[in-house]
Amino acid sequence: MRHLSSLLPFLPGAALLAGCGNASRQEARNDQPRKPNVIYLIADDLGIGDLSCYGATKVSTPNIDRLAGQGMQFTNAYATSSTSTPSRFGLLTGMYPWRQQNTGIAPGNSELIIDTACVTMADMFKEEGYVTAAVGKWHLGLGPKGGTDFNRRIKPNTQDIGFDYEYIIPATVDRVPCVFVENGQVVGLDPNDPITVSYDHKVGNWPTGLENPELVKMKPSQGHNNTIINGIPRIGWMTGGKSALWIDEDIADVITDKAKNFIVSHKNEAFFLYMGTQDVHVPRVPHPRFAGKSGLGVRGDVILQLDWTVGEIMHTLDSLGIADNTIFVFCSDNGPVIDDGYQDQARELLNGHTPMKHYRGGKYSAFEAGTRIPFIVRWPEGIKPGKQQALFSMIDVYASLATLLNHPLQAGIAPDSRDQLNNFLGTDTAGCDYIVQQNLNNTLSIIQGDWKYIEPSDKPALEYWTKTEMGNAPKPQLYNLSIDPSEKSNVAEAHPDKVKALSMLLEEVKESKNQKNRK
Repeated sequence: MRHLSSLLPFLPGAALLAGCGNASRQEARNDQPRKPNVIYLIADDLGIGDLSCYGATKVSTPNIDRLAGQGMQFTNAYATSSTSTPSRFGLLTGMYPWRQQNTGIAPGNSELIIDTACVTMADMFKEEGYVTAAVGKWHLGLGPKGGTDFNRRIKPNTQDIGFDYEYIIPATVDRVPCVFVENGQVVGLDPNDPITVSYDHKVGNWPTGLENPELVKMKPSQGHNNTIINGIPRIGWMTGGKSALWIDEDIADVITDKAKNFIVSHKNEAFFLYMGTQDVHVPRVPHPRFAGKSGLGVRGDVILQLDWTVGEIMHTLDSLGIADNTIFVFCSDNGPVIDDGYQDQARELLNGHTPMKHYRGGKYSAFEAGTRIPFIVRWPEGIKPGKQQALFSMIDVYASLATLLNHPLQAGIAPDSRDQLNNFLGTDTAGCDYIVQQNLNNTLSIIQGDWKYIEPSDKPALEYWTKTEMGNAPKPQLYNLSIDPSEKSNVAEAHPDKVKALSMLLEEVKESKNQKNRK
C-alpha cells in the first residue's frame, strides 16, 4: 500500500480560488501520480443499526460490509443535522446550515438554497482539475427565488455551484415534482404537457390521496395525501409532465446507471461524484428483485437495494481498475425513521431489527440517533483498513479533502469546516475537539469528549408525525455518553461547571465566523 506521506508531495499545488470556481480543469503532468478520484455516496435516513457491519443481525449488507472491511469504519461519526436538506448543505458548503435561514427541509419547488457565489466542495474539486457530477437525490433547491419553472431550462442549477454534470431528483421521493432533471432540463418532458407544481394549493385535476383514497396503493399514515403519482400520494400538488414521471420501482436502477456511466466516461480523468440515493427514504418501493427478500418488509427490502447500489459502484471501479486510487465515502444524511408518513408496516415488521441501535431519538431529534451515522471511507492506496473510534463530523469533510489536495482555502470559504484529514484517514485517534448537532427545530447540541450538552428549547418534545423524541426541553441537558450512550440520565444539575463550559463553547461557535483554526 502506498502511504499518504509518500503520495501528497506529488499532488499538484492548488491555484487560489476566485469566485465560484469557473477555471477550466488542469491536466495533471504525465510524470505525476493521478489525484485520487472521490465518490461521496450519501444514503437517506439510514440508521447506524441498519447495516450488518455495524452489528445488524436481521438484515445482511454484504457489499457495504466489504467496503467497510477494506476501508476505515467510523463508530463515532455524525452528520451536522438530523434532517436531509441542512445535512447536505453543511457537507457541500462547509458551513453550519443553521447560519442560513432557508436551510430547513426544502419543498420540491424551492429555489437553489446554496448561493451561486458560494465556493462549494464541487468548486474546490473543479479548481483542482476534477470533472464533477451530482447524481440522485438533491433536495437543495433549483432555480431562482420565487419558485422553479420546470418547463424550461432551470437556472441556476447544480452546474452553477461546481458540478459539470447533473442527473438529479429535485427534492426527495415523497415530494412533487416526481421527475428527473438532467443538466437543467426535465428528462422526457413533453412541451405540450407543461408541469405545474404548488405547495400551497391544489393545481389541475389529478387525483389526491385526500380526495381519492380508493386510488392509492400505499396509504398515508400522516400527511402525504396530496397528488397521487404511481399510486402513491405525495407531499405537494402537481399536474402535467406525464411523460416525464419516474417509476418508483426503477429509481435505484436509474440513479445507479447514471453514476456508473459517469465513472466509465471519466475513468481516465480525476473525478468527483456526489451521489445521493433515495433509499431508505419513504415511500419505500423496492424493485421486484428485492421486494419481499429481507423479511423485514419494504424498509428492509430497500436496505438490500441500497446495498446492491453500493455493490454496483464497487464492481464498476474494480472492472475499470481504478478502485485502488478512488476514495469511496459512504454515509447517511441523518439518523433513521421507521414510520415517516406511509402505512408500509415498517414498524410492525422490524422483527427485532434496531435501526437506532441503543441510541435515543431518531431522524429529526437532538438525541444521538438523530445525527450519529454510519460512515465508511475506503481508499486502498491511502488508508489502512480498520475501525476509527475518534469523534468526527461530516462538516469537516470539505476542509479535510482540501488539505489532501494541498488546496488552500481562502478566508470565508467553508468557514466551519476544519482540517481533520488524519482523522478522516484513520491515523489520528484523538478526533476533533467538538462537534455541533442540529435538530429539526434548530435546537443545537455540542459534544466534547464524553460529554454532550443540549441547549434549552421551548419547542415540542415530540415530532408530531413520527412521535420521535426531539430532545427539546426548557432546561439544559447534559449526558455522559461514555457511561450513558442512550441519554437516559440528564446530569446537568450535578455538573453545573460542565454545563457552563459547554454552553459557553457552543455560544463561541455560534458567534465565530471561521472555525478553521479550531480542531
